[in-house]
Amino acid sequence: MKKNLLNNGNSIIYVANKKEILALIGVNDMIRENAQTVIEELNKNEIETIMLTGDNKETASQIAKKLKITNVIANVTPQEKANVVKSLKKENKFVMMCGDGINDSPALANADIGVSINSGTDIAMDSSDVILTKNNLYSITNLIYISKKTIRNIKQNLFWAFFYNTLMIPIAMGVFHPFGISINPMIASFAMMFSSFSVILNSLRLKRNRKIKYYNSQK
Repeated sequence: MKKNLLNNGNSIIYVANKKEILALIGVNDMIRENAQTVIEELNKNEIETIMLTGDNKETASQIAKKLKITNVIANVTPQEKANVVKSLKKENKFVMMCGDGINDSPALANADIGVSINSGTDIAMDSSDVILTKNNLYSITNLIYISKKTIRNIKQNLFWAFFYNTLMIPIAMGVFHPFGISINPMIASFAMMFSSFSVILNSLRLKRNRKIKYYNSQK
């Protein structure tokens, strides 16, 4: 009976009196909607996924098989979860931990980015850097996608800001006047204003990325 319950991905609860075991109850975790699709998307973009759980190895293996997760670490305590995160960071890996329970809070606090959902426990949300307002796992891939777009946008803004400053300030100062290159300082100041305006417009482009979409490293 116990083996059958474990093979079906159940965690075992024992009901007993002082003399004997009266019953075995199998508790099965529900896999969140879209979990498999999200895992496949992360794997496709070479983002390593690890199942880190306090459940027994048999139960964890059954769920991991359904989700196509190859790296499973089971039977771990909350502190051991945190130690796994620390170990990954020592290998110079950037770690994002996703969890919503009390047992996840130490690992969430030690990860580079801790992610929880608004239906999680209070301590998990307090330990997280990011709280997903929608209980939709696509929000995780969307978080990565938006973060990638934001970093790219920042680099673009820095390029244009330095470009205008490097070009216009020396010309306005008359550095290139001997070479016949000069500009009215008022025009140069207007160009600087245009620089700030272009940075603002470029930043506002991020508003177009509000919809949930798959993260794609090629975009």
